[in-house]
Amino acid sequence: MAGCGLFITGTDTGVGKTAVAVAIVRSLLQGRSLDGGLRVGVYKPVASGVDPRDVTESDAGQLWEAAGRPLSLAAVCPQLFIAPISPPASARAEGRCVDEQRLRDGFAVWQRVSDIVIVEGAGGLFSPLADTMLNADLVRDLDLPLVVVDTPRLGAIGRTLAVVEAAAARGLRVAAVVLSQVEPLAGSLAEPASPRAIARESARHLADLIRPVPVAELGHHVTAFTPAIDWHRLAQRASPSTP
Repeated sequence: MAGCGLFITGTDTGVGKTAVAVAIVRSLLQGRSLDGGLRVGVYKPVASGVDPRDVTESDAGQLWEAAGRPLSLAAVCPQLFIAPISPPASARAEGRCVDEQRLRDGFAVWQRVSDIVIVEGAGGLFSPLADTMLNADLVRDLDLPLVVVDTPRLGAIGRTLAVVEAAAARGLRVAAVVLSQVEPLAGSLAEPASPRAIARESARHLADLIRPVPVAELGHHVTAFTPAIDWHRLAQRASPSTP
């Protein structure tokens, strides 16, 4: 099921994937005049820990708002479960199960009406989406390049390299890496052990290690990447890479 888009994954849960996905959507839409009116779709295949009475505040709701509310919120995330645990476990707690075919079919809905689809996974690349499916399995089925997200705390280099290398070993394409600041960075660059200095050094070291894959930073509550990345090009022409 080849498509034009990007799959946003992480080294873990809570590393800032939604902020990165939202920023990519906004970046694509800001350049739409140059692209003749780019249609950007957004898809969150499954989510847990979501109150069905307040989906607008969820990750899916943020994606939908960023994209200008295309189609419906139900199309953005067709499968929602309440307990804040893995999707298959959350589904079982409700006497239900995650429909694996629906994970794929939901993407096809967006393919029909979009030029590019930004997909946000649940948890890390090897976190379970369903009883027999990981995020990595869905990435393979959708045939989308990956954007790997981590937060730039100590250990970011090792965590990110592990995911990049594991993705490459599975034949998945890594288009970019983003270090997403989930909270404001303290300290100064002059203090080597400060969160700010660790973040900057992590980005620089990763860029050297996985070149030519681009590495960017996304500040806390910031919508622009440093350095800027041409997401449209990566979504269309990302090629297999090795760290």
